[in-house]
Amino acid sequence: MVTVRVRRARPDEAGGLTRLMHELSAYQGEYASIIDGYEVAPDYIAQNPVYLAEAEGDGALLGFYGLLLEPPELDLMFVADRAQGLGVGRRLVDHMLHRAHDAGADHVRVVSHPPAEQFYVRMGAVRVAVLPPQPPKVTWERPELRFTVGGAATAQSTSTA
Repeated sequence: MVTVRVRRARPDEAGGLTRLMHELSAYQGEYASIIDGYEVAPDYIAQNPVYLAEAEGDGALLGFYGLLLEPPELDLMFVADRAQGLGVGRRLVDHMLHRAHDAGADHVRVVSHPPAEQFYVRMGAVRVAVLPPQPPKVTWERPELRFTVGGAATAQSTSTA
């Protein structure tokens, strides 16, 4: 068990978020092109709600998400390989839904990496469409999902995951 804290990311942490994203095994091979050359920029963090999950105690980066509010969309979400299966992803989704609710959103759109679709469905998202490939970076169909944001969405600042 690891105790997880979710907090707002700082612009000076952009490099660490980018490294986590590029180290993920889910984005090797067939899916590598979608993040090839992509960096989480300090300006992106400063201008958007970006939150990270870190281990209490040592502060190890476990994952992060970026939420766009106009229109509401989960723009980025990544969980470190070592933290997958520990509840970190669930914790980030719960936190994101709470932030979306606080901002007045009634839904959040997700365009998913195909292998992550079932995770989002388990978290309560519903598939609403399939987006066609967009070569050269995206050569596969992508599921479009939607979370309904309700008044019961809750998140706490610490949790055991």
